[in-house]
Amino acid sequence: MVMHRQRAAATSATLLVAWVFVSMTVLAETGEVESADNSVSVEAIAVLHSCSDPEREVGVAVLQEAESKEGVKVVSFDLAIDDPELAAGQHGVHIHETGACKPCGAAKGHFDPGPNSNSSPDGNHPFHMGDLVNIAIDEAGQGKLNVISTRITLSPGPLSIFDADGSAVIVHVNADSYCPLGEEAGCAGGARAACGVITTSDSP
Repeated sequence: MVMHRQRAAATSATLLVAWVFVSMTVLAETGEVESADNSVSVEAIAVLHSCSDPEREVGVAVLQEAESKEGVKVVSFDLAIDDPELAAGQHGVHIHETGACKPCGAAKGHFDPGPNSNSSPDGNHPFHMGDLVNIAIDEAGQGKLNVISTRITLSPGPLSIFDADGSAVIVHVNADSYCPLGEEAGCAGGARAACGVITTSDSP
């Protein structure tokens, strides 16, 4: 039974990666996110693993940067999660400031570069550059999130997530309430459920 579940999980993870790459190819071809010359300029990926079981792959995020005709850098963020241990409902999703996931706390706070940076997950939230919206997870532990951000870049610059120590995608155990009462412990999603280091798509 255990071996069967492990094989099923591995097959599910493989299909998950394939689905995301297909969806992003379609996105680029349909022109939903395109640069002035109709091409995506930079791509990145994060393979997420469970924080409670780092060997277990539970999702994948694909990021693509393109430049609008006005010169604004736009990043599409597509996340797919398949984790039967993740409770149904809303779960916080953020880009964290350090490209490390062992343990998940090594990703540190939310990505928020600049002289007035405040990367505390529950402080200055939801105004960090790495703040995203919640992902909805169904009863089977599956969910998809497709969003666009102009708060970050993949290419070099002051908002690049590929700074000296890199960045990571975190999915939280709870929903992100966006901290309506200000800084309050756990308001941004609480404990970490999954983590994936963001790498360029051509990384070894």
